[in-house]
Amino acid sequence: MRREYLIPEKLESKRLLLRTFCETDWEDLHAYYSDSEATKYTFGRALPEGETWRVVASMVGHWTLRGYGPYALENKSSGQVIGLCGLWYPNDRPDPELKWALARAFHGKGYASEAARKVKRMAQQYLPDTSLVSLIHPKNTPSINLALAIGAFYEKEYLFRGENWSIYRYE
Repeated sequence: MRREYLIPEKLESKRLLLRTFCETDWEDLHAYYSDSEATKYTFGRALPEGETWRVVASMVGHWTLRGYGPYALENKSSGQVIGLCGLWYPNDRPDPELKWALARAFHGKGYASEAARKVKRMAQQYLPDTSLVSLIHPKNTPSINLALAIGAFYEKEYLFRGENWSIYRYE
């Protein structure tokens, strides 16, 4: 039996449909996960197809275990999944996280900001008592800038995967 989700399964912004994942989404998302430059601050390496599929499966499972999770970002005009954005709280994070990732071809076009703002507003409505953070590598300037632009503030350093990362908390 499927667990009731705590947040909507779909959101819509001007250019994006934010929705739960389906089995074939891994194929579009592999453009992100197979790009070592795009993943240098998340996985630190490019992933082969099998690992991309398992990452997508873990995001699907996150919805079942936590009642919420990341959304696939589907470009409304093309139907292509260009990345992901949503809530993420695996057992190695200090607090629930607002996360995002886009295939490099879509960087710098406002998609991450559009999606993150939509997710943040949704979380404030459906999970008002949840304090969200973004755990960001200190060299990941574009993600730091986005977190600050959508209302986060630098809180502290956090030891993660053997390095100091930065916690940005949303008000």
